[in-house]
Amino acid sequence: MPKVDVIFYKEEDGNVPMVNWLRRLQYKPRIKCLAWIARLRSFGHELQRPYAAYLRDGIYELRVGFQGKNYRLLYFFYGKAAVVLSHGIMKERIVPPLEIDKAGSRKREFERNPQAHIFLWEESS
Repeated sequence: MPKVDVIFYKEEDGNVPMVNWLRRLQYKPRIKCLAWIARLRSFGHELQRPYAAYLRDGIYELRVGFQGKNYRLLYFFYGKAAVVLSHGIMKERIVPPLEIDKAGSRKREFERNPQAHIFLWEESS
């Protein structure tokens, strides 16, 4: 069961928050984040600490550390075969509740109308 499809959440206006965030990162942390996304694709629901952790309300974090900085990629599962990447942040001590709420709102929007919010990275590369 582990392997899952990776979907990037797309706003109604076509904005893809995770892709925009990744593009703003410097090269090396971006490459490491992409490697963790590949790991998430391979292990799906089975990916656990130190790579991933459950936050709340169906929202998870992909935990990437690079040179003392904590990068967090927030995501949720859509069924058993897909994971949807909401957005990324740099965190201090904890993931701010507002960021978890934002991912939760995107999860609800996605579940209401998945086709309107699907962006596949491979199709755009």
